[in-house]
Amino acid sequence: MAIALFSGFSAIALEAMKQLVRSKFPKVRQLSTEELARWLTDTNQPAPILLDVRKAEEFAVSHLPGATRVEPSAKAAEVLSSVPTNGTVVVYCSVGYRSSELATRLLEAGFTNVCNLEGSIFQWANEDRAIVKDGIPATTVHGYNETFGKLLKPERRATVKD
Repeated sequence: MAIALFSGFSAIALEAMKQLVRSKFPKVRQLSTEELARWLTDTNQPAPILLDVRKAEEFAVSHLPGATRVEPSAKAAEVLSSVPTNGTVVVYCSVGYRSSELATRLLEAGFTNVCNLEGSIFQWANEDRAIVKDGIPATTVHGYNETFGKLLKPERRATVKD
């Protein structure tokens, strides 16, 4: 996966990553952050199953409330054995690439109710939506690495080592 180098926060670069994810994973349904936020507050429909497809150190900094972490390399069978089959799964990672890879594996395994959170946790946090650490509200997100971290607003970037 290639990304042009840039300095400072760039909403344009995040938009470019979203375009890359859409073109690389055309069979994966992309769910906007607005749609997910509405869904999570709608008591008339069952909540989605949120799967965070990042490494443990990323998840430990912050994640979406109620999310369960799965390894980015998880096999579909591992995931399917631990999630209810009657719900919709929403996967996310930093920008949507790793989670779209997992969504693709789930779709190929026959799971039909799966979608990727477009822009993933970076977009979610940049929009000042709720994230937590150990069940307590958090304000920063692991930037994955120095380059990708620039897709987060500076005040949303956690200070971590690559």
